[in-house]
Amino acid sequence: MRENKSTNPELVKLIRSLKKQSREKNAKIWLDIAENLARSRRQRIAVNLSKLNRHTKRSDTVIVPGKILATGNLNHSLTVAAFDCSEKAGGKLKAARAKFLSIPELMEKNPTGSNVKIIR
Repeated sequence: MRENKSTNPELVKLIRSLKKQSREKNAKIWLDIAENLARSRRQRIAVNLSKLNRHTKRSDTVIVPGKILATGNLNHSLTVAAFDCSEKAGGKLKAARAKFLSIPELMEKNPTGSNVKIIR
């Protein structure tokens, strides 16, 4: 059977840096995120804002190993990192005063990954 590999150079670079960070800082969270991002496009995670609203509290730090979609509303502010975000979801995040970061930005801010929730 043929092995699925991503052809997106940005994604490949991100997966490599996540694995490296996991080894260097002994933080298993980054390896878990890398494994989720390495899945095929069909199996990659997509999370709606309603799910973020249900499973988070104010000022939480959350990472989504995939894409954030705009279905639902967000009633509180939080810090969200994801590989991608739809335009409407980005607008709703701004309206809720939530902070959106890319995964490399979150890795730089929090190298050990402490106090970060993974939403799948």
